[in-house]
Amino acid sequence: MTTATINDPRWPAIVARDRAADGRFFYAVRTTGIYCRPSCPSRRARPGNVRFFDTREAAERAGFRACRRCRPDAASPAAIQAAWVAAACRQIEAANEVPTLATLAARANVSPYHFHRTFRAITGVTPKQYAAARRGERLRSELSRAGSVTDAIYGAGYNSNGRFYEEADAVLGMTASAYRAGGAHTAMRFAVGQCSLGAILVAASARGICAILLGDDPQALTRQLQDQFPKAELIGGDADFERVVARVVGFVESPGQGLGLPLDVRGTAFQRRVWQALRAIPAGETASYREIAERIGAPKAVRAVGQACGANHLAVAIPCHRVVRTDGDLSGYRWGIERKRTLLAREADSAHPA
Repeated sequence: MTTATINDPRWPAIVARDRAADGRFFYAVRTTGIYCRPSCPSRRARPGNVRFFDTREAAERAGFRACRRCRPDAASPAAIQAAWVAAACRQIEAANEVPTLATLAARANVSPYHFHRTFRAITGVTPKQYAAARRGERLRSELSRAGSVTDAIYGAGYNSNGRFYEEADAVLGMTASAYRAGGAHTAMRFAVGQCSLGAILVAASARGICAILLGDDPQALTRQLQDQFPKAELIGGDADFERVVARVVGFVESPGQGLGLPLDVRGTAFQRRVWQALRAIPAGETASYREIAERIGAPKAVRAVGQACGANHLAVAIPCHRVVRTDGDLSGYRWGIERKRTLLAREADSAHPA
């Protein structure tokens, strides 16, 4: 408990009405006899009239009463929103039919527009995308144990075969029967070569390039591909595919020139949004995990953005190496910090030639 001054490190949070500081401390105003959250929208008090408290109970024991505008004695707006978003997620997961936006909003006692915007800010996806992702997870689980594909379709919550087959390709990346068989009868051409960053594996499905993996051990890269599709038909690259690999290697050596080949991008709705944002970062530039979260409309999903970067299996084509920490530190990289450092230096040199 101290007298506030403009030099106190907590004072800037009051000036900025920083919601992130809510719950960390409370401040009271001597002249009004009330205490508030840091984010209170009331007129800012003079620094000399402000006292800080670690808890609201301490403020009340000192004789201050709760502000009627920011309600520091009640749950914070952020906590309330998080609670009803969590309840909505449970409702979506438990329902056989996806609840409508109006139904979800009514249960939270907010407007559909406010519900949609808040749900996306907290989870990183819309309610519809969240429902689709959960249904995809159930489908993959059902396909691994159900008696038939039809049983799996209805067990995952699809109310008709037609609805499922409209979405199957996007959800699984292949037919349900092929997924259930571990990728059996799914042909993938691949080849392992060398580039300045070490070993490189390139794999392609009928859709396009589905994997660009970097490493030190060619056999380890092949095992990664086999682990992803244990029953897929992996076909060694022929002369035509070797030319594709050469183009990929050329792209890795000089990302600014572009790849110019179709990609087979497979991931959740949130991952695809993150990866799309990564591909929008120009060569020679970087963005922080927080900036990517803000660009996709999910400012609170910084950790999830990092996880999506780690799940990327298309090195350089989806440039997760261009994402750094807020302080500029390179942080983690699936294929090693030194490769990330090399790629960024190479791109910087290309963007700003001497």
